Amino acid sequence: MSGTSSGASTTAGYTPASVPDIKHQEQDKGTHRHEDPFTGSDSVFSHLASSNPLDVPPTASEWLHDQLPSQDEAVGYLMSLFPCISWLPHYNFQWLAGDAVAGITAGAVLVPQGMAYALLANLPPQYGLYSSFVGPLTYWIFGTSKDISLGPVAVLSTVVGTVVADMGMSNGDIPPNVVATGFSVIAGSLVLLIGILRLGWLIDLIPIISLSAFMTGSAITICASQLPSLFGITSFSNRDAAYRVIVNTLKHLPEARLDAAIGLTALSFLYLIRFSLGRAAERWPSNKRGIFFLNTMRTVFVIILCTMVSWVINKDRKEQPAIRVLGVVPRGFECIGLPRMPSTIMSRLCSHLPAAVIVMIVEHIAISKSFGRVNNYTVDPSQEMVAIGMANLLGTFFGAYSSTGSFSRTAIQSKAGVRTPASGLISAIVVLLAAYFLTAVFFYIPNAVLAAVIIHAVGDLITPPSTIRQFWRVSPLEVFIFFIGVFLSIFSQIEDGLYATVGISALVLLYRILKARGRFLGQVKVHSVLGDHVIGDNHRQLVGRYGTFEETAEIAARNLFLPLDHDDGSNPEVELGNPYPGIFIYRFTEGLNYPSANYALEYLTNYIYSHTRRSTPETFERKGDRPWSSLEQQTSGKLRAEPSLERKPTLKAIILDFSSVNIADITSVQRLIDVRNVLDVYAAPDVVDWHFACINNRWTKRALAAGGFGTPAPPQVGVPHRWKSIFSVAEIGGRDSAAAVAEANTLKQEPFAPDDRLGDEEAAQTVAIVESWEEEDRALTPRDQEEKPGEAPKPAHKRKGVIVSGSAYPLFHVDLTSAVQSAIANVEARLEVRSNL
Repeated sequence: MSGTSSGASTTAGYTPASVPDIKHQEQDKGTHRHEDPFTGSDSVFSHLASSNPLDVPPTASEWLHDQLPSQDEAVGYLMSLFPCISWLPHYNFQWLAGDAVAGITAGAVLVPQGMAYALLANLPPQYGLYSSFVGPLTYWIFGTSKDISLGPVAVLSTVVGTVVADMGMSNGDIPPNVVATGFSVIAGSLVLLIGILRLGWLIDLIPIISLSAFMTGSAITICASQLPSLFGITSFSNRDAAYRVIVNTLKHLPEARLDAAIGLTALSFLYLIRFSLGRAAERWPSNKRGIFFLNTMRTVFVIILCTMVSWVINKDRKEQPAIRVLGVVPRGFECIGLPRMPSTIMSRLCSHLPAAVIVMIVEHIAISKSFGRVNNYTVDPSQEMVAIGMANLLGTFFGAYSSTGSFSRTAIQSKAGVRTPASGLISAIVVLLAAYFLTAVFFYIPNAVLAAVIIHAVGDLITPPSTIRQFWRVSPLEVFIFFIGVFLSIFSQIEDGLYATVGISALVLLYRILKARGRFLGQVKVHSVLGDHVIGDNHRQLVGRYGTFEETAEIAARNLFLPLDHDDGSNPEVELGNPYPGIFIYRFTEGLNYPSANYALEYLTNYIYSHTRRSTPETFERKGDRPWSSLEQQTSGKLRAEPSLERKPTLKAIILDFSSVNIADITSVQRLIDVRNVLDVYAAPDVVDWHFACINNRWTKRALAAGGFGTPAPPQVGVPHRWKSIFSVAEIGGRDSAAAVAEANTLKQEPFAPDDRLGDEEAAQTVAIVESWEEEDRALTPRDQEEKPGEAPKPAHKRKGVIVSGSAYPLFHVDLTSAVQSAIANVEARLEVRSNL
C-alpha cells in the first residue's frame, strides 16, 4: 500500500510528520542539498513517521559489536574444531559394520596406490605407505565428511615430485624425504591457519574452469611421465614437459624391454575388468553390490597376478631382474621422529607453495562437497582445511609427505556403504598391517604395473568432451581459458597452467566489472493471466476476462520495468518508454564500486545528454567565451539551436535501481556526487531529483546520505514547492489485514464442489475459519457503529499499517514503482506551481 503526503525536513531528512519546526543540527550540515526545510502538512500516516527507528543510521560501534563473537559463539567455535564430538557418542554396531567394510575396501586400494604415488613424488615407495597411514588415522577427529579418503593423490604427488627434483638439482646433499616432509610442514601449516581463521571462502576465488583445466593437464602430464616406466625405458628423464616425454618415448621405443609386455597387459586388464563388470552390473542388478566390490578390487587383483608372474621370472635374478621391480620396502616405520627442516630449503620451497596449497584445498573441498550433496549432509570447508592441515603436520612425524582427498578412493568408500569418518581408522589398520607383514611381497611388484595403475587411476581426471561441450553452452569464452591451461600444463609445467587460468579468469572478471555500464529501463503495464482470465494478487482472485478491458482488470494491472534495448531477452514487440518525459530509470548490472563506478556513470551521463536538452540554451556574448570542450555548434557567438533539440525533453529526475548494489564505497559515492553536480549545471535553473530504489542495506543508505542523497534538491528561487513524499506502508494485524480479508472473501464466494481446487474437508475447514473471524468481528463492533438502515456499511476495524522503510529520506524507495510515482508526482507539482506564478 502507498500513501502520499508532503514532507518536512528533520535532522535526518524529510519526514511526512507533524513536526515541521525541527531544524537541522550542526552535525548534519553539509550532508543535505539544502538548508531550509520544505513546508508540509499532516497526513493520515504522520504518526507512523515520528521517531521512526528505521531512520537511525548504522554506526561503527554497531559494526564492531556485530563482528565480535559472543560467549556461546566462542564455545561453539572451539567445539567445531572437533566435529567428532557430535557423532562419536552415538556410535553403534550398525555404523561399525558399514565403516569396517568401506575401510577395508579403501585400504586395500590405498596400499598399492600409495606406493605408486610415492614414485611420482620422487620418493621411495615406503613413504607412500607412511602418508597412507597418517591421513586416514587423523582425519576422523577433525573432518566433516564421512566419505572422503585422505592420503596420497596423483596430482599433489606430482607437485611434490617437482619440488624434490628442483631441490635435488640445487641442493643435492639434502635427502628427498627431508625436502618432502619439510614441504609438508610449510604447506600443512598454511592450510591449517586458513582453516582456523575460517577463511574457507577463499576457495571460491578458484573458478571451476581453472580446476578442470588443471586436472586435465595434470592427468595428461602424469600419464606421459609414466610411459617410460610402462615400457621399461630409462635413457631419458620423465620429469620434462609432457610433450617432451611423449616425443622421447616414441624415439626410444626400440629400447623397450619385457616391462612393456607386462605393463600393457596390466593396463589392458584394468580397463577390461572395469568395462566387463560394469556391463555385468547393468545386466544383473540384483548382484550389483557384489559386482561393485569385485570391480573395486581390480587393482589388487592385477597387482597380485603380475607380481606372481614377476616372481616366477625374477626369483633367481634378484641382482639383475628381467623385469624392473619395486625392490626392497623397509618393514614398519623407520622415519618416526621430529621432521628435519634445514633453513637452506625454506626460501626455495615457498615458490612452490601456491600450487600445492591450491591442489591440496580445492581438490579436497570439491570432492567432499560433491559427495556431501549426493549423500545429503553438509561439509564445512574451513574445518576440512583444519583436517588437511593437521593430517599433513602430524604426518611429518611419521615421515609422510603431503596428502589430500582422493576422488577414486572416496567414490569407493561411498559406494561401499561408509557410515562415519571412523572408516579411516580401519583403512589405517589395513595400511599398518601391510607395512609390517607384506613388505617382502612388495619386492617383486613390477614398476611397469605400478605405472599402469597410475595411468588407469588418473585417466578419470581428464575432462570428457561432453563436459567441455557443456562449458561451451554456458560460457564459450571460458572454454578458451580451459584449453590455454591444458596446453600450458602439457608444454610447460602443470603449475603454469593453474596460474594462467586463475589469472586470466581474474582479468576477465575485472574487465566485466570495469565495463559494466548498466541498463536504462522502460515501463510497461502487464497483467497476470491464468487461462483467459486476469487474476489479482491471489491466483484465486479472478478479476476479469483478458481483452475485455473491464475496469476490474485494469485495476489489477501492474508496472513492469524492462531494459529499453530488450537485451535481457524480453519480447521486442513489447513497447517500452520512459514513465515521464525527462525522467530516466537506470539499473546497475554489476554493482557499483570503485572499479565500475566511472564507466557506468559515464554511460549514464552520455545517454542523458543524447536524449535531453538543456533547460536553458547555452549562449555566449563572444566567440571566445565558449569553452573549448563544448560540443554544441555556434554561429556568431550564439548557440545555434538544432531542430531535433526542440523535441527532446529537459532533464527532470533520475531513478537509480540499486538492486544489484551490495555496498557503496567512497569512490562510487564521489562519482555520483560529481555526476550530480554536472547534471545540476546542465539542468539549471531546473531541479534534478535523484531517486534510489531497492537499496539492499543500511550502510549503503548511510553512504548515500553522507553524499547528500536521499533528500530533495533545494527549491528554485521564487518557486516554492511543497514536497510530496510517497512512501510504502504495509498492513499488519494478521487476519485483519487486507490480504487476509480478500482471501477470506474469495473463499466465501467460491463454491466448494468436489472437483474444486480444495478438497471437501479442507474447504469446510476454511469456511469455518472465515465464519469464526466474522463472528469475532461482529462481537468486537460497538453497537453505535453497527450498520443502520439506509446507511453505508462501516468497517469493523481500522487497518493497522507500518512504514516498510525509513521516511526521513523520501528519495530512498523500496521498489521502482514507488520511485517512479514519487518522481512524477513532484515533477508535476513543480510544473503546476510554475504555471500558477
